[in-house]
Amino acid sequence: MTAIAAAAPAANTATTAAGTAQTTLGSNYQTFLKLLMTQLQNQDPTSPLDTNQFTSQLVQYSSVEQQIATNSNLGQLIQLSQSSAMLQSSAIVGHQVSVQSSQLSLQNGQAGLSYTAAAAGPVTVTISDANGKVIDTANLTAAKGQNSWTWDGSRTNGGTSPDGAYGVTVTDTSSTGTGAALPFTVTGLATGVTQSNGTNTLQLGALGVPFSAITSVGK
Repeated sequence: MTAIAAAAPAANTATTAAGTAQTTLGSNYQTFLKLLMTQLQNQDPTSPLDTNQFTSQLVQYSSVEQQIATNSNLGQLIQLSQSSAMLQSSAIVGHQVSVQSSQLSLQNGQAGLSYTAAAAGPVTVTISDANGKVIDTANLTAAKGQNSWTWDGSRTNGGTSPDGAYGVTVTDTSSTGTGAALPFTVTGLATGVTQSNGTNTLQLGALGVPFSAITSVGK
């Protein structure tokens, strides 16, 4: 099992926004306080500030103070929520998972996928590198329904691909299929969870996918 990676600092977009708002409120709060004190120091003793107006200003002052406290508490809650989500997500590490992705992850020389064929017939799986160059093609005979396939990293022109993320497509090459893409999911071992901008990403070796892409979790 690979250790969980915390790729991003705890501060994220939501927390940053709350912090910015708090800073702005704090600045307004201090400015308002200075204006209020200046007004009290320089008012005409023979014509003091109207009581209702003064009370209204104090209410505004109190409101800004409460907003600052609210923003501070909100920022703390966001950070706690993200930390909790990160810990919960880490429970999946070390398990086999199936995810929806246009890439598969070659891990320890193995990568797998499952696809669904509407009818029995020929199917072609195409593997490409990071530059989109086709490096391997597998011509399969699919059964109707769910099918699985495993890639060992071999290349069409010889040699073996190193572990990493590779593009993959599955197409129906039957006479009636006319090269139509077939739905598929890729399988692999969950090796870590990273967090960036408030979003948790599941790592399958070199492949990172959002948690919303997970379709199943195995043992």
